[in-house]
Amino acid sequence: MIRPPCFAIPMILFTNVNILDCGGEAPFPGEVLVEGNKIAKVSARSNSSPRQDAQVVNGGGAFLMPGLVESHVHVGLNDSNDIFALAAVPPEEHTLLAARNARFYLDHGFTSLISAGSVKPRLDIVIRNAINAGEIPGPRLLASTPWLTVTGGLIDVNLFHMKRDAIALVVDGPENYRRIVREMIREGVDTVKLVVSGDTGIPHAPSRSTVMSEEEIAMVAQEVHCRGRRMGAHARSAGSVKLCVRYGVTIVYHATFADEEALDMLEANKGRLFVSPNIGFTAAAIRDTAALGDAGREAHAIVEEELEAATRSIAALRRRGVRILGGGDYGFASTPHGDNAKDIEYFVKFFGFTPLEAIQTMTKHGGEAMGLPEPLGQLKEGFLADLLLVDGNPLENVRLLQDPDHFLAIMKDGKFHKEPGHRPQSRAL
Repeated sequence: MIRPPCFAIPMILFTNVNILDCGGEAPFPGEVLVEGNKIAKVSARSNSSPRQDAQVVNGGGAFLMPGLVESHVHVGLNDSNDIFALAAVPPEEHTLLAARNARFYLDHGFTSLISAGSVKPRLDIVIRNAINAGEIPGPRLLASTPWLTVTGGLIDVNLFHMKRDAIALVVDGPENYRRIVREMIREGVDTVKLVVSGDTGIPHAPSRSTVMSEEEIAMVAQEVHCRGRRMGAHARSAGSVKLCVRYGVTIVYHATFADEEALDMLEANKGRLFVSPNIGFTAAAIRDTAALGDAGREAHAIVEEELEAATRSIAALRRRGVRILGGGDYGFASTPHGDNAKDIEYFVKFFGFTPLEAIQTMTKHGGEAMGLPEPLGQLKEGFLADLLLVDGNPLENVRLLQDPDHFLAIMKDGKFHKEPGHRPQSRAL
């Protein structure tokens, strides 16, 4: 049966491009056909794909690659460190702020986001639903609960004589965790975010401490798994990493002080989990504390120790084949939204990744971490058509991905967010 033209699947053909598929192959010249929201054909030969009824985009030798995936986003942050002021923003204004941030991420080449903590309980949910409904532009988003922490844990800002609102929910005891997790799943979250370890320099527990009890985590895991959701967890200490693996956490954030046993457990479960070290925040802290001179000496020593520990941990995980993700905690004063692709540079600089391996932390592995029914994160046939057309070779200069001016086109789900511009023929292959 021939479909009427009005029902024809839209086709877009990228020709004269260098294809960086992020699956592990070296870039190669060719063309890519997109039908609807899928990559229909990837060819190393020119003029091998149908052109009739297709919008033809001549890349002029630019590099075509998958869209970026941020594994640790907080769309409700406002590039400030004042979490009290942020908590006081009314929900209506905060929704507008998060919607602007979502579009900003898409402008910067991020076509998928994994939230690691919603700044208000339903904020991620509302933004995700509006994006999915086509009401606002933005990347696809996995919505999270707020940070679920314990008394005395990370982002517990209460005082004995004063309860204070911030950006986390303070919960103690298995039954209370059961209740809050059920409520948040009822509201529609994709991910439950737990604060399992402390964080040195932030009251009231150091990074090597494990602050959640096993009984609390077990209760969360029971509710999450039986309801088909997932968990992400702040876990710097060795003990917290082991609890995360034992109870089925999907993304372990940090794993800074993982010991040999924790590394063995992560390796044994590498087919189902990911580690997101959040190197961008550490790199910014090293820079900022060094700038303080003597006044920042103690804080600088703390973050240097954490960078050294993270370097050992990530090197071991890389050798063991554990999937590592880029991204983390952008949206604060020292790590503003839009700087996220700096993580790719940091993976090369601090951890010795090749440029391709570093890019894969925000493409191939990030796409796998999304856990969607449809594959994404690679430029291969059958994958979702989330694509960037880059003016230059990211493998020769990973910093290209930090500047949206180098993106000649941005496509999400087979539709252009940024329409391709004219490419000079002098760049033809």
